Amino acid sequence: MTTEIDHLIIAADTLEAGVAWCETTLGVTPGPGGQHPLMGTHNRLLNLSSPAFPRCYLEVIAIDPEAPAPGRARWFGLDERPPGSPALWHAVARSTMLDMHRWGLIHKQADPGLPLDMVRGEYRWQVLVRPDGRRLGVLPSLIQWQGPHPAERLPASGLALRSLRLDGLPVPHRDVLRLKGVTGEPASAPRMTVELHTPRGGVTLQTA
Repeated sequence: MTTEIDHLIIAADTLEAGVAWCETTLGVTPGPGGQHPLMGTHNRLLNLSSPAFPRCYLEVIAIDPEAPAPGRARWFGLDERPPGSPALWHAVARSTMLDMHRWGLIHKQADPGLPLDMVRGEYRWQVLVRPDGRRLGVLPSLIQWQGPHPAERLPASGLALRSLRLDGLPVPHRDVLRLKGVTGEPASAPRMTVELHTPRGGVTLQTA
């Protein structure tokens, strides 16, 4: 079973800084998002869907200063992110067989975490999150939607995901996920590179 890129994450110190970054870098203002009480985070969203990457979006995420501490490690390694400018941080891949992909990765010595049930407004999903909240290199986190998908409700943004490289993703993990449309060299230093079509032309983003 294949997986697909579901969304890309831009991590920011504050949601306001993330919105300003989108306006300056991409030439667009993110649409509404919401809160994640279980994780103490909040977000804004932009549609990234393209023929190569359908039902895909950009998530600008930050720790919510008005939310209580979650009492657990936050997802996507946000607790270990140093303060700084907003930047490409992580990718999330969509599965229709979450448990199968989870055990496949575990058998290849990569523990992607336990499934958590999440709700935000009309959206419901399961996502794999490690107890320590950490990312595993460029390995995408895995998500399975239950009901509508955000990209189906997001208006066109003028953005489109053209390509995505995951350099440094080990071959066994790549073989488990079989990510559609994703390229990369498994022996390279871990780095994610994306190319976007934007109102300002082509924009390339990379993780640090």
